[in-house]
Amino acid sequence: MNSIVCIKQVPNTNEVKINKETGTLIREGVESIINPDDKNALEAALVLKEQTGGKVTILSMGPPQAKAALKEGLAMGADEAWLLSDRAFGGSDTWATATILAAAIEKIGNYDVVFCGRQAIDGDTAQVGPEIAEFLGIPQVTYAKEIEPEENAIRVTRFTENADLVYRVQTPCLLTAIKELNDPRFPTVADIFRAYDEETDNIHVLTFADLDIDPTQIGLKGSPTNVYRSFVPVKDKQSEIIEGMNEKEKAKALTEKLAELKLF
Repeated sequence: MNSIVCIKQVPNTNEVKINKETGTLIREGVESIINPDDKNALEAALVLKEQTGGKVTILSMGPPQAKAALKEGLAMGADEAWLLSDRAFGGSDTWATATILAAAIEKIGNYDVVFCGRQAIDGDTAQVGPEIAEFLGIPQVTYAKEIEPEENAIRVTRFTENADLVYRVQTPCLLTAIKELNDPRFPTVADIFRAYDEETDNIHVLTFADLDIDPTQIGLKGSPTNVYRSFVPVKDKQSEIIEGMNEKEKAKALTEKLAELKLF
């Protein structure tokens, strides 16, 4: 089976810092990595290739420096890499991003499964994958924790809070991966040399002119989502020890305190 994996380059930090004037993430001085869930998606595609044959293509949208994430994906074992890069794509929200990625997937073509990570750590929306599936008109299963290929289909175990659900979905389809799906592999030495060979231009670049997209549906102007305000939550933790002669007195003191704080 042939797979296309959407990956995103994100800042490698647990402490998000926001520019108070612009309301955007401060990325300067912060190392960039492949989004963790996207690595699980790539690993799933590589395993699927080992089981059924085919090709693994990775796709990313971003500025030229996003090539670093694509090269890492190639080093993990992907066969081909595509970068979507154009000023016209700047400021795209999840709707516009999915519009662009879906158009690129149609341009690349020849796929059985599209893989995405569940969500990106710099946004946590979990919207792009399902939106791509809707634009492509293919079935989707999100939160995949187990994948088993069948003839012209994929059997997927989907994680939910209450129980795991098992689906049999026809290909072509789109799956979003969670960390429970697998453990991403480390690059091999041979694939590292192949990916970082300076004499080989192994990343294809697509711009707005290469895609069949309505310009009113992409970029900042084509994004229906407007961020009113971005901020880092203030951590204000307070603690108080409830005292009493016995358990009954402590319980009474606790309920009185909770009532005072209007917590029940």
